[in-house]
Amino acid sequence: MRTLKGPDLTQLDIPAMPAALVRLSRLLQDDDINLKALGQLVESDMALASAVMKAVGSTMTGVRGRINSVQQALTFLGIKEVAAITYETSLRAAFPPIVELELLWTRAARRAALMKQLGYEMGLEPFVAHAAGLFEECGKAVLFRHAPEHYRAMMRAAPEDLDLVVLERAGFGLGHDELGARLCEAWQLAPEAASSVRHHLEVRRSGLLPELSSPRDICAVSAIVWTMMEQPEHLAVMVERLAPQIDRDAATLLQAAQSVLEQVDAEPDDAGT
Repeated sequence: MRTLKGPDLTQLDIPAMPAALVRLSRLLQDDDINLKALGQLVESDMALASAVMKAVGSTMTGVRGRINSVQQALTFLGIKEVAAITYETSLRAAFPPIVELELLWTRAARRAALMKQLGYEMGLEPFVAHAAGLFEECGKAVLFRHAPEHYRAMMRAAPEDLDLVVLERAGFGLGHDELGARLCEAWQLAPEAASSVRHHLEVRRSGLLPELSSPRDICAVSAIVWTMMEQPEHLAVMVERLAPQIDRDAATLLQAAQSVLEQVDAEPDDAGT
């Protein structure tokens, strides 16, 4: 475990990168990825193998033929899709099965799917957008594991994230936004994903993207998708504010966001894990 100390000296543990992700990252570093080794990695983890086969079942709706093995599933889904499933499965497995976390993972899966598809429509790396969406609230899981009753009381007192993070910083020394970003970094996610997680509340509140050395597009995707999920009536306003900051045409970006929302909502509810 990596131990964090906030200003109040409260110790917060970030889960170490799971063995499956360590092995996966090594495989993905090779220019010529060993598909057999990747298949063996998936098969060695029952929860992961089940999630991959479930994803295939959802994706194959209306498609002829059957896929009966992980190796076949890997070929059908593609390497990055299997990698995304591995991260999602590993993230959930790193934390206890608490009711509030189940709701968090359900939100995370939908947000990740929306961000992945919008990222694709914008010509971004879909896997990075997916990871940013998946990990956006994971700092809450860290705090739940550290102090479940205390944190549950915090969530009841401040159901809105912008209010919740104020209580988190007062009580733990840092908020779930910063904790989530540190988990992204510990698990070797792309810098753009970690940056999106770190700044998502700031962008949501102000509509202004942070000054970063890395591209800010994923931060914009996060804010747009949050608006799609929570305040769809304000989607046009958010898009119009963010589009010029990433050199995008607002009308085209709004059309893409609306199309993605319809497309993802039309997919089966049990897609992925």
